[in-house]
Amino acid sequence: MASQMGLSQSTVSRIWRAFGLQPHRQETFKLSTDPLFVEKTRDIVGLYLDPPVKVLVLCVDEKSQIQTLDRTQPILPLAPGIAERRTHDYLRHGTTTLFAALDIATGEVIGRLHRRHRSQEFLKFLKTIDQQLPDDPDVHLVMDNYGTHKTPAVKNWFVRHPRFHVHFTPTSASWLNQVERWFATLTQEQIRRGTHRSTQQLEKAIRDYLDTYNADPKPFVWSKTADEIFASIQRFCMQTSDSRH
Repeated sequence: MASQMGLSQSTVSRIWRAFGLQPHRQETFKLSTDPLFVEKTRDIVGLYLDPPVKVLVLCVDEKSQIQTLDRTQPILPLAPGIAERRTHDYLRHGTTTLFAALDIATGEVIGRLHRRHRSQEFLKFLKTIDQQLPDDPDVHLVMDNYGTHKTPAVKNWFVRHPRFHVHFTPTSASWLNQVERWFATLTQEQIRRGTHRSTQQLEKAIRDYLDTYNADPKPFVWSKTADEIFASIQRFCMQTSDSRH
């Protein structure tokens, strides 16, 4: 760019910094095409900002295919002036799936690990939720449209347990489910920096993290209203429609 514009590289760099431009970075996006996007978003955001009285609101999802990774050589710990170092390559030792339900009021998480993530495992997790919660309050579940959440067996379970009320997020809008943010924290603080030589080791590490986290849980604070979300999406759509690329 400096050569084409007849400027110095330092001048181009100063212009980029002044306008907050970072041409070396790229991000992806996907807009929901769900025809009920507005209705579903208002429903779920309403649960977050103004939940019904004396009910529990749980954000439910599964983090599937968590890989058991072991580095090919020992990790070198950090030292003064030297960052922790690890090899770029690794060995795979299987996968596991974490089913999780985040209580938006307290931040507590109910978790259960399974090697597979079929409707059978999801049903077992629903039973775990039912067993660990008090008997009295109604329970509102926020979850996505994954196929295992909508099988006849799952639908029949909800019919037999009328205190559970399901709220589906719009398609391609997993960011509306607060447990996804908790999954990101789990990945950053435990999974990504861990090395495990067996699936059992990985599952133990996840259970230990759950115990540590639930000893002092902190709920996420949802601040955006549905109208603010729609306005943000509208601005983004106007930017993309005006783009020539």
